[in-house]
Amino acid sequence: MNYFSSFSIGPGHGRQHLPVPRRIEPGQWPKLDAALAVVNRDLKATLPGQDALILVLAPSWETAPQGAIDRDQIYVAMPDGRWHGNAVNASDLEVGGPLEPDDATTVLTVVADAAQETIMELLWQVWPICPAHKIGMHPRPEGTTEDWCQGETGSAGPPVWWCRGSRDATGHDVCLVGELATTLPGKQRRALRRSERQQNGSR
Repeated sequence: MNYFSSFSIGPGHGRQHLPVPRRIEPGQWPKLDAALAVVNRDLKATLPGQDALILVLAPSWETAPQGAIDRDQIYVAMPDGRWHGNAVNASDLEVGGPLEPDDATTVLTVVADAAQETIMELLWQVWPICPAHKIGMHPRPEGTTEDWCQGETGSAGPPVWWCRGSRDATGHDVCLVGELATTLPGKQRRALRRSERQQNGSR
């Protein structure tokens, strides 16, 4: 669990209570909402018993460095509000900078990475798994080479789930983030479609 109601501030100083994180209402962060909806499609396809991830806002308790904005951090969390990993909005935003990353590709990559960290650390399982090699995958731009590094410029492809492959194989793109349902065996794909139709019919 990655939030705390209080923390120690040193011997003899007692404990300082922190503001409790809260769930973000739909529409407050539209780009992050849209990206999380895409990632939740993959979660539903591959972990059908798992409820959708949410966005939570953790109020800031530290003083911002000079030249930065003192503001709250947003995380991809389990339905009960627990999360693990980095915030999906910039932690060192300068005055006048955008509150969210500017482009949808960057937002989706950041949110997919944060969702993966939360799922893996809090459920203690690898997610998502390459259907061919049965190992974990990671989000990265489409068409990147095996020696690609995070933060590398010039990688403009949409985010995909990428697999390192077997020992003797090179890495490969598995599918676009949000399209893991297309990699499922036919029986599972049909069951997923039936479930979606039933849910849509009950609304």
